[in-house]
Amino acid sequence: MDPIQKAIEDIDSREEGASFSYREVAKKYNISRATLARRHQGRTRPHSVAHNALHPQQEKELVQYIKGLSERRLPPTRTMIRNFASSLAGKDVSETWVTRFMARHPFELTSRYTSGMDRKRHKADSGAKYSLYFELLHAKMMEYRVQPTQIYNMDEKGFQIGSLGRSKRVFDKVLYD
Repeated sequence: MDPIQKAIEDIDSREEGASFSYREVAKKYNISRATLARRHQGRTRPHSVAHNALHPQQEKELVQYIKGLSERRLPPTRTMIRNFASSLAGKDVSETWVTRFMARHPFELTSRYTSGMDRKRHKADSGAKYSLYFELLHAKMMEYRVQPTQIYNMDEKGFQIGSLGRSKRVFDKVLYD
């Protein structure tokens, strides 16, 4: 904890109404009296907080949102995160903001390349083929009296909407590792 924050906690821990001198407290912690007074009175904020585009609570919510997208197998791109942050901040954030955001949350988020569907699968993908498949599936379910609750399927790749090639995505670190 930085000395200014310790000094503010020292002042706040005193009994209400107890007198104190900013000069004495500043001298005790070897900090500027003027800076201590401004911070304690709420007129300024620490440099690290004042220059952040998002409030720490907003950043926590953004991290949770990214984790939720990862759980639903829709990991966002850096551009998507930038757009989310810009709408939260009410102003455009830079590409380097995303880099710094990722650096502030190294234990929660990770950025990795993903590989999309290969070209053969993408070419085989069509609405008519899906309709034919589900008509055949329905007929077989009726023929063998299979209930929908008795069916499950897991593709080894999954679908990545609008993604053919490799792309860099941001994942919940716990889910990815």
